[in-house]
Amino acid sequence: MSDSNTTVFTNPSTFILLGISVLEVANVWISIPFCITYAIAILGDFTILFIVKRETSLHRPLYYFLCMLAVTDVALCTCTIPKMLSIFWLNSREIDFSACLTQMYFIHCFTVMESGIFVAMAFDRYVAICHPLRQSTTLTNSVVAKVGLAVVLCGDMLVLPYLFLARQWPYCRTNIIPHSYCKHMAMVKLACGDIRISIYYGLFLVFFVTGVDVFFIAMSYIQTLRAIFSLLPKTPGSRLLGPAPHTSVPS
Repeated sequence: MSDSNTTVFTNPSTFILLGISVLEVANVWISIPFCITYAIAILGDFTILFIVKRETSLHRPLYYFLCMLAVTDVALCTCTIPKMLSIFWLNSREIDFSACLTQMYFIHCFTVMESGIFVAMAFDRYVAICHPLRQSTTLTNSVVAKVGLAVVLCGDMLVLPYLFLARQWPYCRTNIIPHSYCKHMAMVKLACGDIRISIYYGLFLVFFVTGVDVFFIAMSYIQTLRAIFSLLPKTPGSRLLGPAPHTSVPS
């Protein structure tokens, strides 16, 4: 490695991604599962998009949300795995400062977006099961498009402070990131200024996004299960046996 790894500096021009340093001798073998997983993910997601586009019977809210999830999954995988493979195969560990910030931003942004899409899919199932007659009027194509736009804007706006805070930190410790990609907490540890705001906001974002999304998903499925159980007969055997046969008493 170069001498810049230990030099004291204010703002580095590049960072060094260590990857999985404890298993450096087995990098080629470690890369195989990542490469296979990435290929399967890309193939599967594009297959979903192709099938939904071709089959008009699948042009419904659930499959629109599934397509959004597939696009987000492709973007999230592409943000991380190609750089990891370049580390494993080509030993290309350097990453530009701006590229590192961009990767950090998109990783967290697409993660928040995926969580929001899961909430939308849970709400779709709730409407489809609990209010089936209202589904066509509640989840119209325009509503689905607005939900998708809201998920994108929510991910962008919530993660955008990460980018501004990370850009103005002074980095005077090292430029070595002990991971295979740039993420928020890894960059926080390299900063030498007052990073309390970044730590507090990072914790708030994790608990806020996770807590709110898990709450809405749980409530949707609780209401869905209540609706399903309410349709079950209270005495299961009564409907199977049917009414008792009528017998006339001879006079």
